Amino acid sequence: MGSDPRGAGARFVIVRHGNTFAHGEAPRRIGARTDLPLTPAGEEQGAALGRHFAAQGWHFARALVSPLARTRATAAAILARQPNAPALVPEPCYWLREIDHGPDENQGEEAVIARIGAEALAAWDAHGVAPRDWQVDAESRLAAWHAFLATATGPALLVTSNGAARFALLAIGAVADRPLKLATGAYGVICRDADGTLRVESWNVRP
Repeated sequence: MGSDPRGAGARFVIVRHGNTFAHGEAPRRIGARTDLPLTPAGEEQGAALGRHFAAQGWHFARALVSPLARTRATAAAILARQPNAPALVPEPCYWLREIDHGPDENQGEEAVIARIGAEALAAWDAHGVAPRDWQVDAESRLAAWHAFLATATGPALLVTSNGAARFALLAIGAVADRPLKLATGAYGVICRDADGTLRVESWNVRP
């Protein structure tokens, strides 16, 4: 997987980190203030992604990661299976950071819905509209995603969270026919064609 031979094209593979909750454990809203490690299952998800990308012949020229341990560990598992692994050092990237759920951070879904309502949560999942008191900074995220996708060289790997990854779709207006969410251990691919057009090749694919 490489850049377009005419020089303008590029591919960007956007990955959500692996599982941070053990099987049977009730999930919670985890964001920027809660730095959980991957579970063994999450580590295997990262390894599976790495094997999948290697089998596809997808060789990354660069890798960007958000600040927390779960994304860095997922990226490490993927990059360990790249042919240029020793030379490929992940770049910490602030605009890939997890969102801050404010008073809903580390809370279960029932508690979150009780505070903000199901409609607010649905608006976040369908349109990226942040519920009240969440710290998202949508405007700067949208600008950063669009600038990167429109100008960066590829092929590039970006490992982040579900809350941050959705802004890639929002930044290029590709939200009409697909959910914004990435499952844990899943990825999407955004391509920039030789004419500069940005398009979604795939989304929410889990090996």
